[in-house]
Amino acid sequence: MDNITSADSLESRPDRFYPKSEAHSSGVAWGAVIGGSFVTAAFSLILLALGAGFGLSAVSPWSNVGVSASTVGTAAIGWLILIEIVASALGGYLTGRLRTKWALIHTDEVYFRDTANGFLSWAVALVISVTLLASAAAAIVGRVAQLGSAAETAGTATHAMDPYAYFVDTLFRSDHAGSENRDASVQAEAGRIFAEALRQNQMPAADQDYLARLIAAKTGISQPEAEKRVSDVVADARQTEDTARKVTAHLLLWLFLAGLMGAFSASYAATIGGRQRDHVKAV
Repeated sequence: MDNITSADSLESRPDRFYPKSEAHSSGVAWGAVIGGSFVTAAFSLILLALGAGFGLSAVSPWSNVGVSASTVGTAAIGWLILIEIVASALGGYLTGRLRTKWALIHTDEVYFRDTANGFLSWAVALVISVTLLASAAAAIVGRVAQLGSAAETAGTATHAMDPYAYFVDTLFRSDHAGSENRDASVQAEAGRIFAEALRQNQMPAADQDYLARLIAAKTGISQPEAEKRVSDVVADARQTEDTARKVTAHLLLWLFLAGLMGAFSASYAATIGGRQRDHVKAV
């Protein structure tokens, strides 16, 4: 029998107390992590599709169409949170259950590793989901852009790619609508003036006077009426932008909360799966 001296401690001779493979192995079970993350991403996508089928979608696939207060309701936000909790918990549980058993490891260390693996599973699933959704959105936007270019090439007037087209059309509305009132070059110039006014949060007096004269000439209304129309439409556009900005910030805050809930669910479910994995007995 070998004599064990004071130098033969855990720090100097770790191989006497732990298997060599265990002492030099990583605490991350990447196979289980990747498998759980793919399950989380897949389950999130099918639940998202289910919610969209029931009208609980807060994202529009059309170009330059943002979220609105009507689409981001309580039901949509609740569904997003439910998706994160359920999908993340399922992926985290599978991550903990599918990992290899860590022998001769302290219970606290096992608990920490399971928690870390569940969190990694959630993080990888988030990257996968965002990548897939971004690719799908880019493909849809590219398709809409191709259709818009084809329409312009064919000679069809289109404003689908202009977020201010509706407000510019409102400026040139007339009781005697006709083709002579729809001058594409004039509306394009008015649109640039309108967009610059919104970016600066104030329309210069010269631009407002010039735009009012254009509207008066094209619609037949008086100069004071045209100036009032410009002021009203600019105010409406600013109010719309402020509302959209508030709704977007509100949605991002709830998405942040849903992400935290998903991370916690995945981490906790991984500890449950890991505990059940360690209690499995060979028969």
